Amino acid sequence: MKKGFVLAILLACVLALASCGGTKSNEQVLAKELHVYNWSEYIDPQIYADFETEFGVKVIEDTFASNEDLLAKLQAGATGYDVIVPSDYMVEIMINLELLSPLNYDNIPNFKNIAAKFKNPPYDADNKYSVPYQWGTTGIGYDMNVFAEPPDSWGYLFDPAMASQYAGKISMLNDSREALGAALKYLGYSLNSTDAAQLEEAKQLLLQQKPWIKAYDSEAFEDLLATGEIAVSHGYSGDFFMAAVEAEQIGYAIPKEGATIWADNLCIPKTANSQYTAEVFINYLLRPEVSAMISNYTWYASPNDAANEFIDAEILEDPAIYPPQEVMAKLEFIGDVGEATTLYDRIWTEIKTE
Repeated sequence: MKKGFVLAILLACVLALASCGGTKSNEQVLAKELHVYNWSEYIDPQIYADFETEFGVKVIEDTFASNEDLLAKLQAGATGYDVIVPSDYMVEIMINLELLSPLNYDNIPNFKNIAAKFKNPPYDADNKYSVPYQWGTTGIGYDMNVFAEPPDSWGYLFDPAMASQYAGKISMLNDSREALGAALKYLGYSLNSTDAAQLEEAKQLLLQQKPWIKAYDSEAFEDLLATGEIAVSHGYSGDFFMAAVEAEQIGYAIPKEGATIWADNLCIPKTANSQYTAEVFINYLLRPEVSAMISNYTWYASPNDAANEFIDAEILEDPAIYPPQEVMAKLEFIGDVGEATTLYDRIWTEIKTE
C-alpha cells in the first residue's frame, strides 16, 4: 500500500514536470537580438529601427555577395543567424542539405498577402521553408550618355564587333550561375543547361570576353557605372534603378534573348537562435506598408500583392521592373543543376584564373 502510494506520487511528479517542460518549450518569447544575413543594401535600414521600436528586438545585419558565399559560410559552421535571404535555386539546395527549418505559419499570418504566382514555387513546394521577399531580373545596366539606344541584347557584352567597342568599360557579375547563364542565353540555350558541350561554348564565350572586362563584381557594379568607370554592366535590375535615383544617366534593359528572373526568399537556418523571433520578423516584413517600404528603397518588384497600393507609381508602372507578359515568357529561374554544379564551378574557376 505504501509502495503503491509512493509510486503514485512519483508518477504525478513526473507528469507535472513533463507538463511544465512542455509549457516552457512552447513559450513564445522574443529574443533581445535578431541576426540577419542579407544581400548588401537590400532593405531600408529604417525598417530595422522600426521593428526594434515596436518589438524591442535589436536587428544586427551581416551581408554576403553571392548565394555561393552564403552557402559556404553556413557549411563552414557559421551559426547564430536567425534569418537568411537565399535566392530560389539556393533554397532548393539548402533544403536538400537540411540546412533550413520548416516555418510555423501560425506566426506568419501575413503570408496571405503574397501573390498566388509566388506561392508553392518549384524550388520549395508549399513554401515549407521559404517566404518570397523580392523579385527581379538580371540584365544590362548602361550609361545613357554612351548609348543612344538601350543595349537590349547580350551581344553588347559578348559579340566581338559590339563588345570590343567598350573594352575596359564592361563589368560582369562575380557569380558563376549568372555569368554562365547570360552566355548560355546569348547562345540560345537554357541558363540551366547541364549539357557539357553547351557549357564549353559558354566558357569559350566568357574567355573571349575577358580582355574587355573591367571587373567581375557583384557588390559595387552600379557604383562603377554611376562614376563612369564602366559603360555597360551585367547586373541586378533593382541595383541599377536605385543608383539611377542619383545617377540619372543609368538605364536598364532586359536582353531580347531572355534573361534570369529570380526571387529572393526569407528563410530560417536550423542553427537560428530564435525561430519564433525570426517568424515574427518575417511576418512584420509582410505587412503591406513594410513590403512597400522595401520595394521603394530597393527598386525591386514585390511579391506582396497587398503592398501595391503603397509602392511608388514610378516603380509599379515601369515595364523593366514589372515586365509585360511577352518579356516574362523569355525569362528563366536559375534552378538546381544537380551534379552539373561541379562542372559549373570548375568552368568558372578556369575562367577567373586563365
